[in-house]
Amino acid sequence: MSETIPPAGPTLAERRARQVAHDEARVEHHRTREAVLGPRRDPATLRAVAEQAEARFADQPAGPDGTRAVLAWVAEEFGYRTAVACSMADAVLPHVVAQHLPWVDTLFLETGYHFAETIGTRDAVESSMELTIVDVMPRQSVAEQDAEHGKDLFARDPGLCCHLRKVEPLTRTLGEYEVWITGVRRDEGPTRADTPLVTWDEKNQLVKVNPLAGWTFDEVLAYADEHDVIVNPLVNDGYPSIGCAPCTRRVAPGEDPRAGRWAGVDKTECGLHT
Repeated sequence: MSETIPPAGPTLAERRARQVAHDEARVEHHRTREAVLGPRRDPATLRAVAEQAEARFADQPAGPDGTRAVLAWVAEEFGYRTAVACSMADAVLPHVVAQHLPWVDTLFLETGYHFAETIGTRDAVESSMELTIVDVMPRQSVAEQDAEHGKDLFARDPGLCCHLRKVEPLTRTLGEYEVWITGVRRDEGPTRADTPLVTWDEKNQLVKVNPLAGWTFDEVLAYADEHDVIVNPLVNDGYPSIGCAPCTRRVAPGEDPRAGRWAGVDKTECGLHT
């Protein structure tokens, strides 16, 4: 009995053509976007918008229905003055947002300390999804930071390292937007248990939306599986929360999902969400 030969996949030429078309569509979107993008509204106006929306969505049910409702509002209210923050643990958040805002700007904090798997995930997401990766860069390279502050600042003063390589670069970049969307979830730990869907970000002076706040880790993975969304391979290797390689370890069964971040030091957040 002869074996069934599976159908051949796309040829190299076909894959290249598909990639070229993908990249050209992104460029065309940005060309037309720039022609209609209005000026950024002032902080007082944005604060009022945030406060009204926080009350509006306070009782929104958790899960996909609530997510769709708040993202439909974001698309209508802010358009492409919207930024998505993505750590590249998975691409569920930008995938969900892109259903409402195709080619949305997706901010990736290029700290210089990422796992190779995280960089690979970032590259795969950019080449396959309808979004625009914006690499958010620190003012100094790792070598320049080492020269000024000494080698391995993350081991001696992780708070300062996070500020220099994450918080300051993100704050600088967010000045172009009116709203930023994060993947913060209430089930990630006690410090995030009361995360609202919409709030005012005083530090960055813009609206902050957390559309996955009510999702569980299992629901994120189920969504990724159902929609064939890219997931960082480290997630299936014991890393439910992924940060910089020197400051992230595997999580033991039953531990808080963020227990592997800055293990052994009195630190639970990098400062982006505090």
